[in-house]
Formats: sequence, C-alpha cells, structure tokens
Amino acid sequence: RSQSRIPVAVQCQEAQLVVTVHRDLFGNGRLVSAAELSLGPAACKHSRLDPSRNTVTFSAGLHECGSTVQVTPDSLIYRTLLSYEPDPGSNPVIVRSSPAVIPIECHYPRRDNVSSGAIRPTWSPFNSALAAEEKLLFSLRLMNEDWSAERAFTGFRLGDVLNIQAEVGTQSHVPLRLFVDSCVATVSGDTSSCPTTPSSTSTGPCLVDGRSDATSSAFVTPRPRQDVLRFQIDVFRFAGDPRNLIYIACHLKVTPAERSPDALNKACSFNKARNSWAPVEGTRDICSCCELGDCGGSA
Repeated sequence: RSQSRIPVAVQCQEAQLVVTVHRDLFGNGRLVSAAELSLGPAACKHSRLDPSRNTVTFSAGLHECGSTVQVTPDSLIYRTLLSYEPDPGSNPVIVRSSPAVIPIECHYPRRDNVSSGAIRPTWSPFNSALAAEEKLLFSLRLMNEDWSAERAFTGFRLGDVLNIQAEVGTQSHVPLRLFVDSCVATVSGDTSSCPTTPSSTSTGPCLVDGRSDATSSAFVTPRPRQDVLRFQIDVFRFAGDPRNLIYIACHLKVTPAERSPDALNKACSFNKARNSWAPVEGTRDICSCCELGDCGGSA
C-alpha cells in the first residue's frame, strides 16, 4: 500500500521518534482532526500537518512526552502512546466515535561496534562476527487473514480470531526451531499487573485455550519455516473491566533445528475431533503432559 494510506507509521530515529498519522485513521472516510490527536502521557501536540496527504506528524525526543524506557540485555525499548480523543462537537449528548489508544514502540540494540580508533579486521567485519555469535532478533506480529502481511492496526470484535506469528531472525546462525515458552495477557503492558491471565492465550508448549468448548485456538501446522511459529487465538476481553486495549506478551525460545521436539520443547494444540493433544511436529507422546497442565517448565 501507499505510505500515505497506512493509518499510523513510526520512524525510530537516532534521538527521536517520528509518528505519522493518516487522518482517515479508521479507514471509514471520516477524517479526524489534528487537535483530537496527542502523543504520550504528556499529551504532546503535533509538529506538522500535510493537507495534501491528509497526514498529521508528531516528532518527539525519545525521552519526551512521558515515554518510558525498558532496558533488556540486548535492547533499549522506548514506549509511548498515540491517543485519539474525539471532539464531542456542538451536541455533547450524541457520541459518533470512540476514543482510541495506539501503543508505539522503538527498539534499539545495546551492542554494537563503537570505537574512536579504526578497526581493520583481516577476515570479516566485527559486526558480522558478533551477530553470527550471539544476536537473535525475536518478533511477535499480528498478521492478516492469509498470513501474507502484518495486519494494520484496527479494532477487533469478540468472535474474531487473532493470527499471531512468532519469528526469530537467525542471520548467519545455525538453523533454529522456534517455540513459544509462555504468554500472558494484561490491560497495561505490565506483566505483573492485574487483571492478567495466562490461559486466555498460550501458556506455552500447550495452547490450553483450545481446550475450551467455545474456542478454536491452535498452533498452525505445518510451519512455513523452522524459525517461524504461527498460532491463532479467539479475541477476548476481561470480564468486568471497561478497558478495550489488551497487551499480549510472549516469551520465545529456540533449539537447534536438528534436535527433535520433546516434552519441554514442543507446540501442542487440542484436537476436539479426536479429543486429544497433537504437536506441530514430533510424536504425540510429547503432548501427554498437556492434559495434566504440568510439563515441567513454564507450561
């Protein structure tokens, strides 16, 4: 698609993030106004308007507008929120659109080749060697119906199905097989917050949500590649909680592709027709612990 038709585009630059919002934010032909949009808890206003493209652009330093930063062993992750608060107009009794909050993230690697002196390796670039030895890039993305592309940010309704694709960029690493070790859903992005649930998504090697009568959650088989794992879960919300934004965080892990799946490294779904558990690959016995709900790991 044309860049101008993407609802929200984010550029993670060296010292700032640039968020470009198309005014047809929901794809329904109704153009939102720049005044209805803000960035971060500090509610920063836009920095640029482009009437010809109907876009609104926010430019903010990585530490500005109330953004937060998470430090991991390999990355710095800056998080903020794009907020849409519709103007009630001249008649505040009538509501024609709902507010929306869109999470924004920028990831920056912590490890790189930085030196004041020239480095002249004789056989391969230092960066390439470092990446080959230890850097694995994991991703978790919402995909469209046929899995051909990442899904644009739109709302979901109860009864819809989420297509989630986990992937690891192996670069020049040995071939790897990817697994989902555990997942948790929250309403704040903090995995220790409440309400939280592991069973509404995947509790890892066993996708327990598929055990319920009213759901179709399952891992997708066969895999497109060993370093990719796809799974589907039914859309849900927390009972009694008015918030409509839900965060799903998953812990991913890899094993050498040549190693056979086992009880700790597997992807099992419940087959309602056979009333039994079945793995994406490997023998059925590796899923036997799923019925007990204890596979010796985070499942």
